[in-house]
Amino acid sequence: MTFSEAIPRAVLAFMALGLVQIIAGVLVPLPMVAAPHFLLWLALSNALTTTALSFAAARAEWRGWRLGAVIAALPLSESLIDLIEAAVFLPNTPLSWKRVFLLKLVSAILAVPVWAVLFGRQGPDSRAHYRPFRGKSLGETAWKLITAALLYVTLYFTVGAVIYPYVREFYATQRLPSFGQVAALQFFLRGPLFTLLVLALVRILGLPRGSGTLAGAAVFAILTGVAPLLIPNPVFPDVVRWAHFCEVSSENFIFALVVAWLWGPKSWPAQALPQTA
Repeated sequence: MTFSEAIPRAVLAFMALGLVQIIAGVLVPLPMVAAPHFLLWLALSNALTTTALSFAAARAEWRGWRLGAVIAALPLSESLIDLIEAAVFLPNTPLSWKRVFLLKLVSAILAVPVWAVLFGRQGPDSRAHYRPFRGKSLGETAWKLITAALLYVTLYFTVGAVIYPYVREFYATQRLPSFGQVAALQFFLRGPLFTLLVLALVRILGLPRGSGTLAGAAVFAILTGVAPLLIPNPVFPDVVRWAHFCEVSSENFIFALVVAWLWGPKSWPAQALPQTA
């Protein structure tokens, strides 16, 4: 799909996904957020998310409902990881995390036909899409997964230490787990799952190692840090939200850069495997 073809579809996706959010909000109502310019922040977040997902959808190898399901699953996967951690770190909040996830799930289901109709009717894809796990031994796969998880733990505590003075008072009101429990959560949950999400983007985008690394990291950072934390929410005061915005966006971008480069093809397209049906 060419750039000129993708832009009008991305605009339509932005409008359709806004309607999806309204419908999902009616089906699964949550407390309203009373914040200045909330709708503008929400629109900006939606625009960034739609742009990132449209870029992925325009390059994906799949078609039809399969493409719709894959693209809708990307932000849903990120939300699930965040909500699991939120349930551990933020027990003293007025929100029901199960209800928040139900809202995200309904939104994702309603978004499937949007992506399938707008981007799933492209012609056959002749590009080779690299399979990150194909051709790797169990040992190589294991050390790369462990390295990625350790990298995430390191980034989490390093960047977190920088923003800690801005969030210390807020987290003093929460029942935080121990240092070991936090480290284990990042190593066994967020690190591996974020690695899989980055690798999914590497495969979907189908770009050479250099440009694929940069594009995958940018899309990943938008979906997991920039777009979600732009929106005011009833959990974080603004100073905490902006501190986490800087923390999460930067650490996730660096993490995705390293993971995409570590797992990317050494050459392109010589080592890329042909597309399968």
